[in-house]
Amino acid sequence: MPINLAAPDLTQHPPRSARVRLGGYAMLPRSIDKARAKSAGKLGEYLFPNPFDKWLLEFVGIDADAFQSFVSQAKTDTEILAWINDNAKPHRAEWEIVAWTSWLENLAPGNVRRHRMFADQLAEHAPGRDDIRTLMDRLDFDDYLTFGGKA
Repeated sequence: MPINLAAPDLTQHPPRSARVRLGGYAMLPRSIDKARAKSAGKLGEYLFPNPFDKWLLEFVGIDADAFQSFVSQAKTDTEILAWINDNAKPHRAEWEIVAWTSWLENLAPGNVRRHRMFADQLAEHAPGRDDIRTLMDRLDFDDYLTFGGKA
């Protein structure tokens, strides 16, 4: 069954990876998928907004409720990107988007408590893997496991 990106059913498949970019922004396509799924009542176990969504929305200066409302009305990702670019406060230069995306893609678990949780989850689900280092790696791996993948 093909994936309907206009109204994704996140009970059947994961949202797009946080690594997928739109307008240079990592996370934006994933946030769009989750907001659309929330509007359709098909969010499943995912959350919108979660911390990653909040980091994106804080960077562009757009409220999560306003984003959710616009996404539920917009027809395309291109329309959503144009709306973000028109409403970002402050307006972000291309170099800022590149730097922010790089920061997000390389973000480690953070404090000791989160490092411990991250390590415990890997020990349980992927004890032989040493390629899961960032939070984005963990998101992709979690999506894979959630929909039947094997470590």
